[in-house]
Amino acid sequence: MYKNIKEYIRDIKDFPKPGIIFKDLTPALADPECFASIIDAFYNRLKGEKIDKIAVIESRGFLLGAPLAPRLGCGLILLRKPGKLPYHSIKEAYDLEYGSATLEIHTDAVKPGEHIVLIDDLLATGGTAEAACKLIQKLGGKIVATAFLIELLACQGRRRLEPYGKVETFLEY
Repeated sequence: MYKNIKEYIRDIKDFPKPGIIFKDLTPALADPECFASIIDAFYNRLKGEKIDKIAVIESRGFLLGAPLAPRLGCGLILLRKPGKLPYHSIKEAYDLEYGSATLEIHTDAVKPGEHIVLIDDLLATGGTAEAACKLIQKLGGKIVATAFLIELLACQGRRRLEPYGKVETFLEY
């Protein structure tokens, strides 16, 4: 890596609610060398895998997966909040550490047997990523790996995702 990415991650206390320490990666994205280092880290970890598509979770996952997909020579799948996808979609509800939410995916986003890597910025409890994995599998996709820039070790989200395949992370807190 060209830059020490961890130096660019900012802690925001009590966001989005009291007791949560939000890991803000916007300073890392604002620095072009640091942003390039992040994409390089994902690329170097995943370049040997058979990947048909990268699935990304709204919204920070979009920022990481979009520049990575063409470098890996694969397509991009968007997992979004309800009501944001214009075509036929399926959805999966899940719990967060501070509430609940739902993800949706287009019904034609994954073809049966395709090899998918799920990418997002942060792994905490794993609820969001697990919901994404369930949606991909419902459409017949095979999860090659889940990959995150940041892992909050105390939340133990890795345990929920290991049944789906390899879990890759770069920064641990």
